[in-house]
Amino acid sequence: MKDFTTTNFSQNVFDFEQSQVLDKDNKTSKTEVGDYVRLGYRIAEGEKERVQAFEGVVIARGGGLRCANATITIRRTNQGYAVERIFPCFSPRVDYVKVLKKSKVRRAKLFYLRELKGKKARLKERFAK
Repeated sequence: MKDFTTTNFSQNVFDFEQSQVLDKDNKTSKTEVGDYVRLGYRIAEGEKERVQAFEGVVIARGGGLRCANATITIRRTNQGYAVERIFPCFSPRVDYVKVLKKSKVRRAKLFYLRELKGKKARLKERFAK
């Protein structure tokens, strides 16, 4: 016979930990797929810590919007080389997120940008009404 009290207890502890994480300030909540953002990420170099900016297009959001393991994928192209990084939304290492430009997109994931180069990889800008 299964003991349901231990599974309920562990589920309650997990829900409590997730609610504690979600109560923190989510800096990436204002971003959407297609936005051009600058994200500051804290990097430890020896004993010192500095903030390194990563600038690019948000091509995907993962793990749900209101979940403790939510992620954001940013793609940057520089001199013909593309770099994609996945950042956890609720990480204490994310220092700031600035939305520089909003784009008009009709997809939830912009993975098709991986095959496009140059002017074809541009997105239409969305202006405030």
